Amino acid sequence: MTDQRVGLFFALPAIILLVGILGFPAVAAILQSFNVLWGSGDVPGIANYVQLAMDPQFWQAFRNTTLFVASTVSIHITLGLCVALLLNADVKGKWLFRVTAILPWTVPDVISGILWRFMFDPLAGFVNALLTTAGLIAAPIDWLGDPQLAFAAVVFAEGWRGYPFIMLILLAGLQSIGQQQYEAAQLDGASTWQCFLHVTIPNLKPMLLVAAVLDLIWQARLFGLVFGMTSGGPGNATEVMPLLIYRNYFEFFNASYAASMAVVLAAVMLVFAVPYVRSSLKKEA
Repeated sequence: MTDQRVGLFFALPAIILLVGILGFPAVAAILQSFNVLWGSGDVPGIANYVQLAMDPQFWQAFRNTTLFVASTVSIHITLGLCVALLLNADVKGKWLFRVTAILPWTVPDVISGILWRFMFDPLAGFVNALLTTAGLIAAPIDWLGDPQLAFAAVVFAEGWRGYPFIMLILLAGLQSIGQQQYEAAQLDGASTWQCFLHVTIPNLKPMLLVAAVLDLIWQARLFGLVFGMTSGGPGNATEVMPLLIYRNYFEFFNASYAASMAVVLAAVMLVFAVPYVRSSLKKEA
């Protein structure tokens, strides 16, 4: 038996488990979206996808999800990079700052949503109290009652909760950059900003790609924070795709229609995951 076959033999239990946990539900969802499995008497076909194409609520949720993902991933990358640069500095007691910076990520997303819902409360919330004390507003603001403010509040809350994930990846990337590269750039007369642009950023590009793709996938499927904070309201202002899928499945009991939404969302995420997979395969080669 060759070494390759021996390795495959030892990996086989994990492969079977992975296929059982991920593969079977994925295939079942695709079949259910075509009314092939667990249907309600409907004729198998693409009726669910035709209905999706004409469903304004679906397109509203799709637009909300796109804007939400673009906003939160941008905040995570910007804030994560800034904090990673600060934590990479050689200062005394930096372990304490690292522990403090990672704390938001340790809070479960649904708990974070509930906490922020109370913090944005118009009467007893911390946000209005702080802004009123600072003299920035004259009267309390109903943050979660206004469609635009509610969406901005959800983006802000998730930006705070999720940035440590990006920060950890970029901090690891910063620590892997050799100090001799900065010394060589400084000997050539490069300023701190030039060192950042021509040494730090090029070395961080692989990490940035991995962080951005993984965070994009995570944000596209985020459910708990939005559910705990606004439940998709007011109206459909903060309703994202996972929340709409949840409602169709568990509230409206339209399993096949919910499955078709899940398949569309998975297909979109797969498109964005391709660069990450190709990058990983190139590294292994």
